[in-house]
Amino acid sequence: MKCFLDIETLPDMRPGAREAFIKEARENIKPPSDMTKERALDELGITDPSARKYTSKDAALAQWCKEFGAAKADEVGDANWRKTAFDATKGHICCIGWAMDDNAPQTDFIQTVADEKDILRFFFAELHKQFDARRRPLFIGHNHVAFDLPFIFRRAVILGVEPPMFLPRLPKAWDESVFDTMVQWAGHGNRISMDALCEALGIPGKDGMDGSMVCDAFMQGRIKEIAEYCRGDVHRTREIYKRLTFWREPESYPQLDPADLVAPLEEAAYPVSTSPTYTRR
Repeated sequence: MKCFLDIETLPDMRPGAREAFIKEARENIKPPSDMTKERALDELGITDPSARKYTSKDAALAQWCKEFGAAKADEVGDANWRKTAFDATKGHICCIGWAMDDNAPQTDFIQTVADEKDILRFFFAELHKQFDARRRPLFIGHNHVAFDLPFIFRRAVILGVEPPMFLPRLPKAWDESVFDTMVQWAGHGNRISMDALCEALGIPGKDGMDGSMVCDAFMQGRIKEIAEYCRGDVHRTREIYKRLTFWREPESYPQLDPADLVAPLEEAAYPVSTSPTYTRR
């Protein structure tokens, strides 16, 4: 059984979560990590050479925070809140997409975050239906070793939904139960986006949506668009897998007559030995 897998996630959707991040940002205004003294002075409009020379970096950054920090705080807080979509302790799964072997991709998705437990149950039930103890399951995804599979497991633990025993929980990239297309292409510890890999392999890439847009689409009620996007990622994952494994459609293999595979005995190209026979005494 080959299961091609992808999930879409949301940041912490609990009431007041986003507001808490913005409040924290407002109370702890800091300049960007790449802010230099020269850039701060430029943005403050300080051009006098003497003032620029004798203003310390700390003073310049403090003045920048006083002037611009409040205006930037909401933006910083919102950005920090959105990052919780990558943290299973706070984020949520809003859509699971999968395809078994060559079957069409399927999705299950939430209407509200209260539905998250239900989509996990449904997905796990579908895996149980397809499981065959005679075939080793192989779960295939793009960066799913580091993200999708651990996220599914951790959300299942938090929500109290037991996953199938054969579903990898915290796998390593070299485990026989997984095939990570990102690792197989880029190598362990390196990265390549699905879009970049599709472009390199001549596979049609993402069209109109990417992961950064999922949160806004959900809040706008565009759930079906998210599901369609997720199914597209499952399809692209399968196409990448086929290229990486040099997989071919069965009908593309040459059709041979079995009689051609075995040469007649009298035509076998094995020379008859004429060497003398020695008998061990």
